[in-house]
Amino acid sequence: MPGDSTRVMLLVTQAFERMGIPYAVGGSIASSLHGMMRSTVDIDILAEMGIDQVEPFVRALSKEFYMDREKIHDAMNDHASFNLIHYATSYKVDVFIAKQRNFDRKQLERRKRISVSNDPQESVYLASAEDVILAKLEWFRKGGEVSERHWRDVLGVLKVQAGALDLDYLHQMAAELKVTNLLERALK
Repeated sequence: MPGDSTRVMLLVTQAFERMGIPYAVGGSIASSLHGMMRSTVDIDILAEMGIDQVEPFVRALSKEFYMDREKIHDAMNDHASFNLIHYATSYKVDVFIAKQRNFDRKQLERRKRISVSNDPQESVYLASAEDVILAKLEWFRKGGEVSERHWRDVLGVLKVQAGALDLDYLHQMAAELKVTNLLERALK
């Protein structure tokens, strides 16, 4: 992985780990690691964070990142997202607060620890290939089914992971997320 994005991602994921906050890196980083590499301008992370963890989280990262406490509190209340901007690199980290739904719980249960740096050895929890496909299909649907990037990411993961995917899980979750027709189209 590129140096700056890895360092920025590790600052946030290590804070989550120190605080015992379950998380999974997703988005284009996960689709690149499971599928075809592409450049990205942000880092997406799903986190199961409680309101009581906001202030310690802010204290842990405020020297390295710009963040808006009010937007973090709003995201917590709405199960939405907030962002962090790394001062030194301007990388943006989007933190998505886990919703009270089966898919978000499954993503956190199915995440895998993967190495992202060898010197020193560092690792993060990454969303599974299946969950990356499903999340990308959901974003593709929400965006009016016009994002070529999301669609290419889905196809890239399907191509690279062919034969290794849990198709039963993909179909079950696609039905829950109401993206079955998109999954079928991508599989063809």
